[in-house]
This record gives sequence, C-alpha cells and structure tokens, in this order.
Amino acid sequence: MADSSFDIVSKVDHQEVANAVNQAAKEISQRYDFKNVGASVELAGETIKMTANSEERCKAVLDVLQTKLVKRGVSLKHLDYSNDGEPRASGKEYRLEAALTEGISTENAKKVSKIIREEGPKGVKAQIQGEELRVTSKSRDDLQEVQRLLKSKELDFAIQFTNYR
Repeated sequence: MADSSFDIVSKVDHQEVANAVNQAAKEISQRYDFKNVGASVELAGETIKMTANSEERCKAVLDVLQTKLVKRGVSLKHLDYSNDGEPRASGKEYRLEAALTEGISTENAKKVSKIIREEGPKGVKAQIQGEELRVTSKSRDDLQEVQRLLKSKELDFAIQFTNYR
C-alpha cells in the first residue's frame, strides 16, 4: 500500500481579503463615528493601508478591518503590521499599514517539523519543500492525528492542510 500524505501551507485567499477590505471601507464610509475624520482603508497590492486623523480612529479602522477578515475566514496571523501595530503620524493624518504574508519560513518549517517528530505518532515523516511541508505516513489515522496536534498548538503563523491523499 502506498504512503498517504498531505501538505502544510500558509496561503492567503486574496479574494476574501479584497472582499473584507471593501466591506470595511463601506462600513467606515457609513458609520457616524467615522464622519469627518478622514478614515479610510484600501488594499494596494500585498499591503492594506489604513488612515485617519487621530490615532484612536486609526485603531478603530483596524478593528473594523480585523472583524471583517475574521468573518470571512482569513486568519489575522497573515497580517504583518508596520510599527508593531501602532499608527504613525504623517502630516495631519495617522497611517497604519499591514502587509499580507504567505508561505512558511524555513525556521517556522523546522519548528513544525520538530513538533511532528517529537510529539506526533511514530512513522510520520515531515519534509520541507520550499515554503511548505509535506507530511507522509503509512496510516491515514496518523496523518489526522498530526493535523489535530498542529491545530492544538499556538503557532505564530497561519497554516492550512492541502493535497490530502
């Protein structure tokens, strides 16, 4: 019998991010507490840009955006904030940028591989392939056990399981 396998990846659904940003922009344009504060949110390539005329309003824009992303099933771990999430003054307005991150870095892949090796079932192998991991085993039950194990861990990056065979 052939080995079963699956891939561990970290990918962003760009359409869902665009939808969430559009919903947040619409809510910001309609809400009373955002009137006349120059609040906006926009998606520019791989970066989400938020602006407002005060630091508190900029953080409120971020909160609206995060709520929309969570409702659309996009993990907040995909966002990498500039200035540690603190809005910075730029002229008369405050700006905050969040870059979308994809892929599993080599050091994070090594962490996941170590978790699988030490805490996972015997006979399960994890192999780093670029920005993803391929996990193989003779038993599908062992692979499902690895998925449960990784979901229970608090990793500082988002993961998805694909190509389950």
